Amino acid sequence: MTSPVASRRWHHRFTAKTHDMAHLNDLIDIFLKPGEYFVGDANYQIRTMLGSCVSITLWHPASRLGAMSHFLLPTRHLIDTGVHTLDARYGDEALQLMLAELAQAGINPQHCQSKIFGGGNMFPKQTRRGLMHIGRKNGEAARTLLQAHGIPIVSESLFGIGHRQIIFDVSTGDVWSHQVKPSLPPHPP
Repeated sequence: MTSPVASRRWHHRFTAKTHDMAHLNDLIDIFLKPGEYFVGDANYQIRTMLGSCVSITLWHPASRLGAMSHFLLPTRHLIDTGVHTLDARYGDEALQLMLAELAQAGINPQHCQSKIFGGGNMFPKQTRRGLMHIGRKNGEAARTLLQAHGIPIVSESLFGIGHRQIIFDVSTGDVWSHQVKPSLPPHPP
C-alpha cells in the first residue's frame, strides 16, 4: 500500500528543468470537462481529471501555444457526408478541432510536441479477460491519431488502474500528472 504522503505527490513529467508550481498561480485556469478541448497561449494552464477518458496535449515551443482535449471515445465512425459538426467527445474529432485552431494561428502540427494521458481502467474487476477496456482503446487511438498526423509523441502516462489529475502549463509545455488508485473497501473485523 502506498503511503498517504506519496499518494498526494504530483509527478512532474517530461521536462529536464526544475519548475516551481507556484508559477501556475499566475496563469488563467481552464478546467476541461469530458468532451471539451481548449487552445490557448502562454497565459493559460489547462486542467482536467481523467478516468478511462484520454487527453492529448499539443505544444508549439516557438510560439508557446498549446491545446488540450478530454475525449471519451476514440471515434463515432461518421460516414463523410460533408454535413456534420465535429464533436470533441470523440478523439479523432477533438484532434481535428485542435489542429484547425492551431492552423488558424499558423502552426504546423508536425512542429508541435504531443503528450498523452489517461486511459485508466476504472473497473478492473469487471473487465472480461481478453477484451480491451475502453481506456485502453482510447489510449491506443490517441497514439494512432498522432502518428497518422506525423506529430511526435514526446511522452505519455497511460493505462493502469484509477484516475489521473492533469495540469498543462502552456507557457512552458510542462504537464503534471497525478494518478490516484481506487481505495479498497475496509475489511470487516
